[in-house]
Amino acid sequence: MKTVHYLKLAIVNGPNLNLLGVREPHIYGNQSFEDYFEVLKKEFFKIELEYFQSNVEGELVNYLQKVGFSYDGIIINAGGYTHTSVAIADCIASIETPVVEVHISNPMAREEYRQTSFLTSKCKGVVSGFGLKSYWFAIESFI
Repeated sequence: MKTVHYLKLAIVNGPNLNLLGVREPHIYGNQSFEDYFEVLKKEFFKIELEYFQSNVEGELVNYLQKVGFSYDGIIINAGGYTHTSVAIADCIASIETPVVEVHISNPMAREEYRQTSFLTSKCKGVVSGFGLKSYWFAIESFI
């Protein structure tokens, strides 16, 4: 029996998020995103989920442009690019697919430079501070 997919969502992670599970576990936890993605796919089995990660700003922009006119939603954790990338913000503003910004930690409770996001004003919403569960809440926002 084939599963019918009602939504097609892309999860996009930026720099250093490939190190989840080993990078600063006191902030980001000890589970890799790949392992958590498997949990999300099981939990949201009626949603077609795709995952893309890159440490390269241009690759993130290229991917957003690729899916930004045909997917039902995009969930992005741009990592450090959240606070620096005009290019990613401009890309989000240019595509049709709605985007939810996600953060594992709460940027407002961290260093001052993390409290500014170039992306927030271009996104339909922001979920932060709930660990990897932030991605779960972001998916729920599209249902």
